[in-house]
Amino acid sequence: MITHALFILQNELEEHLKVYDPAGYTSPQRVVTGNMAEGLKGSNGNGTIEAEKLAITIVNIKEEKALKNQPHYVRNDMTLKASYENPPVFLNFLLLLSATHSDYDNATLYLSRAIRFFQYKNVFTQDSVLPGSLMLQKAMTTLDQLASFKLIIDLYSPSLEEVNHLWGTLGGKQFPFVLYMMRMLDLKYKAIGQETGLITEVVSEFYHKKGGNGHG
Repeated sequence: MITHALFILQNELEEHLKVYDPAGYTSPQRVVTGNMAEGLKGSNGNGTIEAEKLAITIVNIKEEKALKNQPHYVRNDMTLKASYENPPVFLNFLLLLSATHSDYDNATLYLSRAIRFFQYKNVFTQDSVLPGSLMLQKAMTTLDQLASFKLIIDLYSPSLEEVNHLWGTLGGKQFPFVLYMMRMLDLKYKAIGQETGLITEVVSEFYHKKGGNGHG
């Protein structure tokens, strides 16, 4: 599900960048996902991130505590049953968007285009994204796919100390970048643990049965 969420953002941003190419979008993919800590691909082949790209990297995952206390059952009024299951996990992802372009002007250009896109569109649901964003990707099954979701993208402004710590952890080489908080991906396994019938009527009238001696 995390993979699918990242692909949704990747594909939506990729499609948006096409509007900046009036001659036709014929260049290779411009947005990728990967771990910036592994570095860029080079002649030695050690890195995994391609140059001249906008790279999306997860740098932190936090649980949304405010939504932790959810009920352990789901009521279905159509079947008159209640299914008992653990509530979903609501997560916030800190996403690093890095411009790996060798030309600094190109890096800041593509970074500004990405910032403008997420300013224009910062909420993604199954009804608002492109059909291609909902497709299964490599190593994904239908259980990994987000069928119903709401991804909210907020700009995150780190302090200089946080920036220092972040790029030090990633290896020290800093690229033009921006940080976003992606809220709130609810992770839940599609399985029903136990079902029981719902109480649909409560009888409040009771009568005492008369005893054999004729007394009530």
